[in-house]
Amino acid sequence: MKLDKRLLGQARAARFHLVLAIGLGTLAGFVLVSQALVISQVVAGVFLGGRTLNDVQPLLFVLLALSLVRAVLTWGSEVSAQHVAGRVKHSLRQRVAGHLLVLGPAYSRGERSGELSNTVVEGTEALEAYFSQYLPQLAMAALVPLTILAFVFPIDLISGLVLLLTAPLIPIFMVLIGDAASRLTQRQWSSLSRMSAHFLDVLQGLTTLKLLGRSREQAQTIAMISEQFREATLRVLRLAFLSALVLEMVATIGTAIVAVEVGLRLLYGHLTFERAFVVLLLAPELYLPLRTLGARFHAGMSGVEAAKRIFEILDTPAPVAVPIDRGRCLPDLRYAIRFQDVSFAHADSQRDAVRGATFHISPKQKIAIVGPSGSGKSTITQLLLRFIDPDRGSISVDGHPLASLDPSAWRARVAWVPQNPYLFNASVEENIRLARPAAGRQEVERAALLAHAHGFIQALPLAYDTPIGERGARLSGGQAQRIALARAFLKDAPLLILDEATANLDPDTESQIQASMSRLLQDRTALVIAHRLGTVRDADAILVMADGRIVEAGSHEALLAAGGLYCRMVNARGGAA
Repeated sequence: MKLDKRLLGQARAARFHLVLAIGLGTLAGFVLVSQALVISQVVAGVFLGGRTLNDVQPLLFVLLALSLVRAVLTWGSEVSAQHVAGRVKHSLRQRVAGHLLVLGPAYSRGERSGELSNTVVEGTEALEAYFSQYLPQLAMAALVPLTILAFVFPIDLISGLVLLLTAPLIPIFMVLIGDAASRLTQRQWSSLSRMSAHFLDVLQGLTTLKLLGRSREQAQTIAMISEQFREATLRVLRLAFLSALVLEMVATIGTAIVAVEVGLRLLYGHLTFERAFVVLLLAPELYLPLRTLGARFHAGMSGVEAAKRIFEILDTPAPVAVPIDRGRCLPDLRYAIRFQDVSFAHADSQRDAVRGATFHISPKQKIAIVGPSGSGKSTITQLLLRFIDPDRGSISVDGHPLASLDPSAWRARVAWVPQNPYLFNASVEENIRLARPAAGRQEVERAALLAHAHGFIQALPLAYDTPIGERGARLSGGQAQRIALARAFLKDAPLLILDEATANLDPDTESQIQASMSRLLQDRTALVIAHRLGTVRDADAILVMADGRIVEAGSHEALLAAGGLYCRMVNARGGAA
């Protein structure tokens, strides 16, 4: 019930068209009653009154006009209902996509991309049947039968009572079947989401599967999941056909009862032919909206199950708080950054990823963070980028709480080069220009030159216009890294976060990139997450992390002399630092 209310709330923006769809459908019901009256007059006049074609010709023209009016009303009702569905789908798809962007990588990393994309695309699409068919029909299933009953009762009380007593049987059977339909539809939707997620995983890992000789097994797994989806769909269809049969039987029996009692009373002269004929014409029409609702009930259930997942995403709280005055411009910053007793734990973790981290980055200072895998280095980056907020402690910039700054405006002043940059299935120029969409070709080329990427880009078939494939499939790891560096050069942000920017590079290219990075780091505040200790010896200070804590801090020489974890890490790498 609560979910239905939320779905109805989504239609408020298109309330006029929803009311119009229901209103036009109800008016079509009034026209239907008028048609029945005209038809009964024509048949009674010809059959009993001996009228000729010329005599009933005006009534036939009226009947034709009523048929056209009913067709127009029905068409208008369907068009209005489609407009409601389109508005709601567009709005929900935008809201879900926008909320996923707000949730950021902290949320998406814990979900399956295929399932999320299926929810955004297919899930919102499944709501079309709910808003364009089920919801308007739900209202008309109540209004149209009441309209017909309001006309039947004055002309034949007994037939009106029969219709009044038999019509509710259809909703009763719908409710009884609804619970089973809801469970089966939920299984069908879960199976579809699981199949979408697994198929995307297989596509993204196809190279690995082929190399390990496991592609055939995955084909069998996909076949098995597809079979589960087929069986779930057939169960839903089986129940839909069964419910349709039950509803048709109830409607047929109700119409038959009316026909028998009307025929007997007509035979004994207790009812006039014209009235009896009108009742017989309207009896099946009274059940029709209820039967149509039953047929569209299962389509509506698919939309409800999809909506459960959609609202689950929308109800997920954002990992970072957005300030109320987010439109306010950021103050002029010197980028003096302070972490004060910062702790953070992931929702699915039993321990803190970062525990009591306290350190300070002065303006235009270069700070490096090193430590074993899983020590919390990446979490520090996520906190500084405001993809997540600390559970305890505070982060400030020039004395301003980081939480008080608009996340989007803050990230606009930060350049981030991750170890594994994501490249989109677009041209080289488009991928670099993501850092500054308004940049011209010359600025893009200059950034590529600084990143030592211009040479290999010019060697590509279409140079900067060359599509590079999904995740940069047509580039090597080193080339992809240089594209990411070119983004940082183009963005020209005052704060840099480098997550081992020289990874995946050969020694010659690495030395070139190091020289370029030296220029990039000039007069900027920088945080360098280092996996290769040889890249940190020129840092102003080095923070050593272990188990989420900062266990050592100091210069390269001081940490070596201390003989602690940093010294052991250097020695484990053959003393290269």
